[in-house]
Amino acid sequence: MLLRYWPESTKIKFMSLRMGGALLSLLMITASIYFLAMRGLNLGVDFAGGTVMEIQQTETVTVETVRAAMPYTAEVNSAVGTDARAIIVVKFGAADPSKLGDEFTTLKPEAQAERAQQVTNDIVKETLMEKLGLTDQDFLRDDSVGPKVSGELFRSGILALVVALALMLAYIWFRFEWQFSVGAVAALAHDVIITLGVFSLLQLEFNLTTIAALLTIIGYSMNDTVVVFDRVREERRKYKKMPDRQVIDQSLNMTLSRTLLTSGTTLLALFAIFFLGGPVLRGMSFALIWGIFIGTYSSIFIASSIVLSLGMDLNKKPAEDVTGFQGVR
Repeated sequence: MLLRYWPESTKIKFMSLRMGGALLSLLMITASIYFLAMRGLNLGVDFAGGTVMEIQQTETVTVETVRAAMPYTAEVNSAVGTDARAIIVVKFGAADPSKLGDEFTTLKPEAQAERAQQVTNDIVKETLMEKLGLTDQDFLRDDSVGPKVSGELFRSGILALVVALALMLAYIWFRFEWQFSVGAVAALAHDVIITLGVFSLLQLEFNLTTIAALLTIIGYSMNDTVVVFDRVREERRKYKKMPDRQVIDQSLNMTLSRTLLTSGTTLLALFAIFFLGGPVLRGMSFALIWGIFIGTYSSIFIASSIVLSLGMDLNKKPAEDVTGFQGVR
């Protein structure tokens, strides 16, 4: 139905705006690097270590009563469990060794680092059971991550992002030409850096679900970029005497309706998750929402602009598409 209200053809001169887009991207990347250097990321339990507890919410067991009963500083929020039950999510790190008892302080620093989280976890659980009358069955989740494991998870997550970018570079190079590959990977790196900067600015929790969201952003942005590039290559071979700028503008306009409608329908689902999914899913859903906006922007103003600057090689035959993928008509 929406297609009826969309113009049959648009003639937006995107490439005439590429310098403004480049300046905006440079400002956003500079700001992102600044915030990452000065404020860092608000690492979640997965990467910083700590414990996540989920407790069944009742009339007497609420966010306020759990927060008041906690013996140490903790983040306490309400959420909706996978079975639609109301739950309370408690997140906390290892307490200071001086607060864990005289016997604990006599241990060597290495032993303290290994045992601090588990000892803190035991004290918190015993305190909540005593003050709120909880039983083991009321704790729906009780997961602890030590500092060594959290460090390994963080390195693995960053490695996953780097590997994804490298594989995308190889794929686009094989599928198109090296100019397209450079443009696509530059756009992906642009999206990831700015997304990390936004997380640093807002101090949103950065955990394994955020890494999954970033990888999803990479895939989504790459898919959009491939659609545009496929159309650019077809138009370039069809109109060999047409200037590159005009070919790219024409291709972007031809795929614009597909891009906006696909992004719009995806955002409808993500906004529902963001507003109704509770604090547990808010970080992941925000990363995906922001990623769609910045990914759509980078496909138009970053990837395409770089291809225009580097030029297009018409002498290379396109790689045979064995996946059955076809550009949007």
